[in-house]
Amino acid sequence: MTALRVPHEFEPQRAIHTLWPAAEDLWEEDLDPARAEFAAFLGLAAAPGADGRAPDIIIYAATPGAAADARQRVPGARVIEAAYGDVWARDTGPVFVASPGGLQAVRMVFNGWGGKYDLPGDSTIGADIARQAGAEVLASALVCEGGALEFDGAGSVITTRQCVLNANRNPGWSEGQVEAELARLFGVTNVIWIDEGLMGDHTDGHVDNIARFLRPGVVACQSASGRDDPNAAVLDAIARQLDSARDAAGRPLQVVRIPSPGFVEHVEGGPAAASHMNWVAGPRNLVMPAYNDHARAAAKALQAACAERMVAASASNAILTGGGSFHCVTCNEPLEG
Repeated sequence: MTALRVPHEFEPQRAIHTLWPAAEDLWEEDLDPARAEFAAFLGLAAAPGADGRAPDIIIYAATPGAAADARQRVPGARVIEAAYGDVWARDTGPVFVASPGGLQAVRMVFNGWGGKYDLPGDSTIGADIARQAGAEVLASALVCEGGALEFDGAGSVITTRQCVLNANRNPGWSEGQVEAELARLFGVTNVIWIDEGLMGDHTDGHVDNIARFLRPGVVACQSASGRDDPNAAVLDAIARQLDSARDAAGRPLQVVRIPSPGFVEHVEGGPAAASHMNWVAGPRNLVMPAYNDHARAAAKALQAACAERMVAASASNAILTGGGSFHCVTCNEPLEG
């Protein structure tokens, strides 16, 4: 290995880091259901592959009570008490990068998704995760979250203008400046820009809700489910932009479309940012969030495009009340380093 690389998430993982639901004032009546959904999807993600290898499940718990609950529900996990604001490890944690000198943990600036949420611990948990991984920290002035970046492991990254070029994150940065920083941090040579993400997404259009690589050159996105799908026009626009994109080798992308969850109501009214794209991959299973009856068709379509893993749909309605799903609450540490 001679260059920086963010391995694709289907490549072997040493560990999956996650933050256990702990704050009763944030989760209220959804705290216990969210914990049950965490235990279910982590169990599926931890299932060993054909070679018997399984990632370590490392759970950070903000209180002794949360730690005890995590140990009871996920008995095979390693549980560590640490401070954090909420469970969104994809965004408050680092992005791990394989480098010639070993594993690096890139820590971009996290500003509460554009100043929307300021929670104690969200600025420190990334360093705790990097320390547990034994990774060298590489800092950046770019304000960005892990959920805004989707890597294929072969030089390409997908992101959105709505998020990374937003004035609430990087005022004054041009596309070229962002691309240069992404190249410096992650070794990517090809940035694929999508204009915007889902309605109701407080992250301002994170890519892990709209477009995910199944392998280099093959990307999944969603199609509308039903006439009441609030994102129908956005989903078609995303597919068109991906259809016109190229990978780092100059090849057109193969675009696979998966049915969306359709309209899922937010707890405060309006559409929630529910997405079948917010999956997490283990060595045996691709664990897809499920919200309603559309999950069956989505899992079938995803399975047809992903023969190397079993697609397992797992409930995520309680986690969604916090604003995200399985990919949002995990930070994957690659085996390669």
